[in-house]
Formats: sequence, C-alpha cells, structure tokens
Amino acid sequence: MQVASYLKLSIAVALATIALKTGAWWVSGSVSLLSDALESLVNLAGAMFALAMVTIAGRPPDDDHPYGHHKAEYFSAGFEGVLIFVAALAIIVAAVDRLLRPQALEDLGLGLVLSALSSALNGALAWAMLKKAREARSVALEGDARHLFTDVWTSAGVIAGLLLVKLTGWLWLDPVLAIAVALNILREGARLVRRAADGLMDQALEPEVRAQIEATLAGFAHQAIRFDHVSTRRAGQRRFVDLHMHMPAGWSLGRAAALRTSVEQALMSAVPGLRASIQLLPMDVEAHFDDLRDPL
Repeated sequence: MQVASYLKLSIAVALATIALKTGAWWVSGSVSLLSDALESLVNLAGAMFALAMVTIAGRPPDDDHPYGHHKAEYFSAGFEGVLIFVAALAIIVAAVDRLLRPQALEDLGLGLVLSALSSALNGALAWAMLKKAREARSVALEGDARHLFTDVWTSAGVIAGLLLVKLTGWLWLDPVLAIAVALNILREGARLVRRAADGLMDQALEPEVRAQIEATLAGFAHQAIRFDHVSTRRAGQRRFVDLHMHMPAGWSLGRAAALRTSVEQALMSAVPGLRASIQLLPMDVEAHFDDLRDPL
C-alpha cells in the first residue's frame, strides 16, 4: 500500500475516532474526554494536509522546481505541529474553566468504552503507518503516525485517570488530566515543528546513512583515487550526496567518467533513494570554499 493510501486510511479512522470520542464526551460530560476528542480533530486536519503535501511531493521536477517537490512533506509536519499548539490551548482554556466550576460526571462507563475503542483503532493504524513511513522515508507519514501514538497514550492516561475519578469522586482530577493532555501534545507539537524546520534547512543525512556512504567510498579509494568535500542533505523522501573525486591528471576523460559512474551506482545501491553528484578533479588540484560567510 502506498503512502497516500495510508493517509487516506488515516482520514477515515480520524473521522471514526472523532465520532467515538465526541460520543464519549457527550454521554459523560468529561472535559478530559473532550480534550481527547479535540486532539482527534487535529489528527483529521493533519492527515488531510499531509495527503495534500505528499501528492505535491510526488510531482516530477519542472522548470520552476528543477530539483523536485520533495520538501513539501516538511510543510505537513510543521502544519500539524501548529495545529497541535492550537488544540492544546483550547484544551487548557476548557480545563481551567471546569477546574474553577466543577461538574459531576454522568455515564462515565459508556464514555470510557467508546474512548478505549477509538484508541484501539488509532493504535493499530499508527503502528502500520510508522512501519510504512520507515520503509518509504516519508516525513509526512511519520509525523502523522507519531501524533497518533501520542493520541493513544493520551487516551490511555485519560481512561486511567477517569477510572480513578470514578473510584474516589475527585472531580478536580478530570480538568487536571485535561491540562496534562494539553502539555503532552504541546511537547509533540514542538518536536514536529523542529523536525520540519531541520528538513527545510537541508539537514544532513542520518549518521548511519553517512557511514554507509563513507564505507562505499572507501571501497574505491586507493593511492590514485581519493574523495573529499563529501556533503549530504535530505529533501523529504529523497537523499542527496555531493563530493569531489580526485584522480591522476593523465587519465582520459572516458576512463574518469567510467569510474565516476561505477561510484555513483555503488552509492545509490547502498543507500536507497540517494542521488549522487560527483565532481571530477585531478589529484594535484584542490577545491576551495569560502567558509567564513556568504555576502548578504
């Protein structure tokens, strides 16, 4: 199943969980269950935006975007993080109001059953989405999956807390739980926004991937061949590496180009989704870069 298909399934599950959690809040009157339902609204909006961004990211390069549209996925993660902030603030406002004006809970048993059912749906979907996100290296899908996992743990905490409310009669615990939910999803929102910002600023590839690249290059290096100025970056699902390959000045262009092709193919075989760009230089020539500061 493709990434877009998982996101469409996420939208369908979000609609189902919104109905279940809203029902749980409606029958119980619990503000913490209301906070859980609000987070599911964020899940829905996030999944819809992620689907739109994944669709854009899949477009081929064009004249205005010669390197493709892969970074569109980072907008999805950032957008979902912002939505989480908004939902958390709304939850805190509702919880503070309930804390100041306590209200008895009604049919709590049915509300907890509906909440548990919605959590089971989210948990199963999140596990499948995270597995697919790692296979496809999809930032948008991973962001949606991790948010769903946050939702699952949030719901588990709310259910446990409301069972305690039912046993003790401590009504103040319900809004306190809602505030705890808000703080938890704020943390997840901050992580998503930071991840999106790192991606938009051309963050380097993961350490284990860079190690694979270095190991592949080491297989070609000897006295007549060396590599330097190796730099990497990510753009959504796409990975890039740029480097210089030095070789004897007396080699023919055909021989040098053939070796470069072999190195590029080896790199792209070792790291799925990698695009390698190799500049050929004579062994006695060094490339220099202005490392101080680019002029404004």
